[in-house]
Amino acid sequence: MKIRALSKRYNRWIGVVAVLLPLAILLGLQYRWLRELDHFSERAHKAQVASLLEAVSKNVEYAYADAGQILDLQPTIFTQHQLDRAAHLFKKKGVVGVTSLFVMSLRDEKEPLFFTPSYTTFSLPDDSPEARAVSVAVAPWKALNHRDGVLEHVRLFVEEKDPSFRILLYPITDDSSRLVGLAGMILDQRYFREKVLPKAIRDALSELSDRGEGPIISVEDSQGRVIYSTDAFSDDTDLWRTEARRPFGFVFTDWNIALATRHATAAEVAHRNFAVNLGLSAALSAMLLCGLMLALRYASREMKLSQMKNEFVSNVSHELRTPLASIRVFGELLRLGRFGGVDKAREYGDFIETESRRLTQLINNILDFASIESGRKTYRFERSDLREVVEATLRTFELRLRKEGFRLHLKGIDAPLPTVVVDAGALGQSLSNLLDNAVKYSRDARDIDVSLRRDGDFVVISVRDHGIGIPRGEQRKIFDRFHRVSTGLVHDVKGSGLGLAIVRHIVEAHHGKVTVESRPDEGSTFSIHLPIEVTEPVALAAPAQQEQPSEA
Repeated sequence: MKIRALSKRYNRWIGVVAVLLPLAILLGLQYRWLRELDHFSERAHKAQVASLLEAVSKNVEYAYADAGQILDLQPTIFTQHQLDRAAHLFKKKGVVGVTSLFVMSLRDEKEPLFFTPSYTTFSLPDDSPEARAVSVAVAPWKALNHRDGVLEHVRLFVEEKDPSFRILLYPITDDSSRLVGLAGMILDQRYFREKVLPKAIRDALSELSDRGEGPIISVEDSQGRVIYSTDAFSDDTDLWRTEARRPFGFVFTDWNIALATRHATAAEVAHRNFAVNLGLSAALSAMLLCGLMLALRYASREMKLSQMKNEFVSNVSHELRTPLASIRVFGELLRLGRFGGVDKAREYGDFIETESRRLTQLINNILDFASIESGRKTYRFERSDLREVVEATLRTFELRLRKEGFRLHLKGIDAPLPTVVVDAGALGQSLSNLLDNAVKYSRDARDIDVSLRRDGDFVVISVRDHGIGIPRGEQRKIFDRFHRVSTGLVHDVKGSGLGLAIVRHIVEAHHGKVTVESRPDEGSTFSIHLPIEVTEPVALAAPAQQEQPSEA
């Protein structure tokens, strides 16, 4: 039996592990997938942001892509001293977005000549900041011309030593790659802010036009001031949540392009979604785990109930077999005439009656329990004298107690007590169950005390034995159905496990309570407390199912 119970217990744990292990693996894999998705989303967004900022920078560069063509003049203009022709060419090309253009011959190293698009001829430099900025920009080229004057690769150069004047320079070389002159333009920063930037950003954002609310793209100067922004409320920059920034790559390289949002950043959204998804997965797993634990608990409870019922059937069979065997033996002796006189026949009859009462009590317990479980148990209440109920019950136990050598001590049976409203038959059954327990668990002790007394508004019936006793941890469970104390000496005594459960139901139906005081090896005292005044005695329904029946 123990091996079978141990095997069942291990089988339950194996089942738990078999379910929990795949659940844990699934939750771990889901966490890993969500984490990878979070990282991938974050990397993808960073790549998208970087691509968007790169597109803005490239669009700015494309805006000045034709600057090289405008400044690419024929070398003969410089070698043959035909600089006035450059003014005609500039005028013809219709240059926009610049404050002025200039040319400078490196053959004679004269001062640069300036061309304003609103005029048709060059003008000599003055002592303006613009002229000084150009002088600083062309100084390195003069030095190069003094050394060897050879330039292998010709391209457009950007000079930004003075942030107030952004200069594009194009070196002019002859057929032998020698420098002969310089052509340049000073960019109009106002035009850059009002025309170039909006178009560059607008073109870059065109691919995001169908993706809901777009990000905020702004341009900051070298001091961190916002020069331009796609946000209509650009003054509320404190509300922006900047995601990335990068400098321009061609011109205005000390300025930054920044991408921001007024809401959570994409990384924060990704992390939030990760947390939400992981939380939902954990919650669903917890719900599944709770359901599993409830199912396992219910299965364990049912297994314990099944085990208790099996033990109940076994114990009841033993309880039925004992009085039936006695009745059969004494009945056969009477039938065969094997008795010595009338006194012996009367003794046999007493034994048969006692065992019949014992059998009747057991059957009544089973039938009453079935009625209680189905909610059909009813009681007939009437005002009664408890002394008469107790005395009638004790008379039915007199022969059994005498046969087994018990000494019954009555206390308070002659004291005056008020009448109470009870079901005499049900109360007698409760007292019989308590006396039956006292007989079973007295071990070698042969004294049983029954007392009747008044305690405030209650009349108390107590049954005390001096036997095995009940451990404190078991005292709250002994009134549960099928429960039998697991201590060795107690558990060896056969019983149905229904007696105390029926006692509790009967007493609670009388608006009373049943208590126990016990210590191991010192005996037990069970007390039934019945109220003296009961206005509306009722029959209780079946006792609530215990969440987890105690193992017999």
